[in-house]
Amino acid sequence: MEINDRITDLAGLRELYRDASGVAADKVFDSIDESSAEFIDRCPFVVVSTSNGTDAMDASPRGGPPGFIQRLDERHVAIADLNGNNRLDTLENIVAHPYIGLLMVMPGKDETLRINGPAQITTDPAILDGFTAELRRPKTAIVVEVAELYAHCAKAFRRAEVWNPESWVGHVAAPDLATIAGTQFGFPDADIRMALEDSYVSDLSRD
Repeated sequence: MEINDRITDLAGLRELYRDASGVAADKVFDSIDESSAEFIDRCPFVVVSTSNGTDAMDASPRGGPPGFIQRLDERHVAIADLNGNNRLDTLENIVAHPYIGLLMVMPGKDETLRINGPAQITTDPAILDGFTAELRRPKTAIVVEVAELYAHCAKAFRRAEVWNPESWVGHVAAPDLATIAGTQFGFPDADIRMALEDSYVSDLSRD
């Protein structure tokens, strides 16, 4: 596909936008403050972004009870690697290119918390034993050093009305995974939906 009017330099990009406000420009920190610590401790959902350092990116949703993201100190967090599909896209990317981006989402809140920094995978018993008792001990954990920590404002979630139940009605007809997979693989949606539900029950019971 031919894309016209491409922007290929930073100066050309900056010409299109006003300068960031003082608060936005200065909002990046390299340690976990008291309020961010409480957000992390309560957070049940995070999008984990990684790269292999060359030509592949990955953004993976991760969820668990509060505590599945563990604060190790004011500069480090650990994420339990819970039962998944064993593609290991995220973990392989970290081994190849040990840097990560986290977007932490709190149900019902429009603001989110970001952490970017170096990452590594560990089997350290002291870390694995520290996760919440609601989870089984994970095989590995992703440890992230806080190079950048900052909060995002509410505009994106409010534009999307993510937490507004009245807006959900308009999305009911959107295809689910069973419909998408049925289209891609040529299997009946109902069969895939049943198999998925069985797999969810089985996989979640192993956490």
